[in-house]
Amino acid sequence: MLRLPSIGACALALAAFPRAAWAHVGRAPEPHDLWTTWTFAPVVIIGLTLTCWLYARGVRALWRAAGVGRGIARWRVACFAGGVATLALALLSPIDGVASALFAVHMLQHMLLVVVAAPLLILGDVGTAMLWALGIAARRRVGTWWHSRRVLPAIWDVLRRPLVAFTLHVAALWLWHVPTLYDAALRHESVHVAEHASFLLTALLFWYPIADAHPRRRFGVGVATLYLFAAGLQCTMLGALITMARHAWYFGHYATTAAWGLTPLEDQQLAGLVMWIPAGLVYLVALVPTVLPVLRGGGQWVASPTAAGVSARGTP
Repeated sequence: MLRLPSIGACALALAAFPRAAWAHVGRAPEPHDLWTTWTFAPVVIIGLTLTCWLYARGVRALWRAAGVGRGIARWRVACFAGGVATLALALLSPIDGVASALFAVHMLQHMLLVVVAAPLLILGDVGTAMLWALGIAARRRVGTWWHSRRVLPAIWDVLRRPLVAFTLHVAALWLWHVPTLYDAALRHESVHVAEHASFLLTALLFWYPIADAHPRRRFGVGVATLYLFAAGLQCTMLGALITMARHAWYFGHYATTAAWGLTPLEDQQLAGLVMWIPAGLVYLVALVPTVLPVLRGGGQWVASPTAAGVSARGTP
């Protein structure tokens, strides 16, 4: 049975709608505004709710056919819940509002999307759940449609190659922290939407071959180690550059940090530290489940039961 790339299913709520990554417009909040800066973004709320409903529907159908915990393990469902909660935290909580005032909080928001929400959603095996949310006839139509579109599978095969996925992910991180582009994202809603969507989409693409539920689609130990180490290194380098700069780069925050007791340069240094240390470490921590089996002499991961053994009719 065909499993469409889970990246598309994960990113639907952000990529399909123009206001999903709510831009920072209007007066920047101050400390006394903190608990009134919750972002009411109907499309984000509806999108996340619909995604959760489809995921739950798919998991229930799969567990009814294969047994509870089979096909998609319980811990993967917990990962999906954590990924959705992280998206809500990044896009709806006061983090989104305060991000217009403080670069450090804006950086935190970006890192939540890139190194927390994205890998958790991939670990949740959203693609399999979404397919099982469809009826049997619909699953077959989707499979037929996908295989009949030769260009789309070819594009997908290119995008998931290590060098391509890595380059797109790193390019998004570096380009959107170029001062001109970053300030444009603060001023213009459409640019800010593109920024958030590109962060999440390229991060999903990056984490897919590392955290995918199906071992045959994951990178080998050697490629995965180099892939993650290089990603952690570039994140550390960019964070260090931002932290050690002698002057503040981002004019959009020059008039908004004083209310929070920070100078623009101090705010930028905090932002750099967020990317440099905790975010950079995530890539290195992700190496542990990759290399640990080899260090133990186990060779390969032991795969959990997947939906591969469950037919389209819903029987093992």
